[in-house]
Amino acid sequence: MDIVMAHDRPNTPREAVEIQETLRGLVDLEDRCPQEIVTVTGLDVAYDEGSGLIAAAAVTLETSGFRVVEKRAVVSEVSFPYEPGLFAFRELPPLLEALCALDLTPDLLVCDGHGLAHPRRFGLACHIGVVTGLPSIGVGKTRFIGEHDEPGAERGSRAPLLDDGEVVGTVLRTRDGVKPVYVSVGHKISLDNACRQVLRLCPEFRQPETTRHADRLARDALKEAL
Repeated sequence: MDIVMAHDRPNTPREAVEIQETLRGLVDLEDRCPQEIVTVTGLDVAYDEGSGLIAAAAVTLETSGFRVVEKRAVVSEVSFPYEPGLFAFRELPPLLEALCALDLTPDLLVCDGHGLAHPRRFGLACHIGVVTGLPSIGVGKTRFIGEHDEPGAERGSRAPLLDDGEVVGTVLRTRDGVKPVYVSVGHKISLDNACRQVLRLCPEFRQPETTRHADRLARDALKEAL
């Protein structure tokens, strides 16, 4: 994949916020993804705070049968400080490097994190979608912002995630009686379609298969580097 960074790396949190506020206007909330999504790339990172290393993983699966098509991992030094709401600037550089190493361009990116469900409506899933031009969604294990009612206990039950009266995501139950996940749009996909894709990617477990594979690869790559 050929990817060109759309901006310089910020030197300060203030510069990072300015980048988010500038780029968020480019987020597309309509379905611009392929009608039939055949390949999906999961993105995740692992940190070792002691060494200052971060491992980023990109794993592409077929949506039919979840066969691994290809996978790449990159280990580098963390290049941006810990700042809530600015995690993308720590994670984006190695994730883009891992994506660039892929031979095939996927139909959809699935991030372990958030998209619109972000204080400035520009979380990691939005950022990486805008920079790559690819459809993307965020699937968070925990709530970052907003309030919601509890969805029903059955798989597929959902409740809107609201922040200041605005729907920024969906609280989605992917397994009966198991804690829900937080789905939000990243880029070029609607929220309803994002939820459909997440359910499709969660045939057995709470987290999407893409996230499970990427998490494992990132952890293994970090362990090998230490």
